[in-house]
Amino acid sequence: MKALLELLLPTRIDNTVHGMKLPFYAFALYAIVSAVRSCIHLLSPDGGAGSIAGIDLSVAGADGIIFAFALWGSSQLLFAMIQLLVVIRYRSLVPFMWLMLILEGLLRQLVGMMRPVTFTHTPPGAIGNQVVLPLATLMLVWSLWSATRQRGAAE
Repeated sequence: MKALLELLLPTRIDNTVHGMKLPFYAFALYAIVSAVRSCIHLLSPDGGAGSIAGIDLSVAGADGIIFAFALWGSSQLLFAMIQLLVVIRYRSLVPFMWLMLILEGLLRQLVGMMRPVTFTHTPPGAIGNQVVLPLATLMLVWSLWSATRQRGAAE
């Protein structure tokens, strides 16, 4: 248990990838996608609310919806910058970042249940959640398992 905790929250944070490299490469790809996705929400005229998510913006309060989507994009951009920083400089935190993506996905699902919204079609984010949550779980387990095996073989 202590070894797993050390892999999730390393005492020394450096640019070392522990275990197999696939979880790192998958995370690097995800970080790039996150940066692009966040810029779309931040910079698109409707924040992606209508054009991408399919929310009806012909209603009163649509400006607030667009504002909320742009704010969401700014938060996503900050998270994407942290993800890219981990990819470039702090690779030993990749397992921790996979855990953060799992928690984010679970919280999104919880918010969706607590505050359901009607969409004109299934938004890409809903489909993405169905892909990212199992992928993040698999990558977290794989990164921890392979790093634990690597440490065991080294001892």
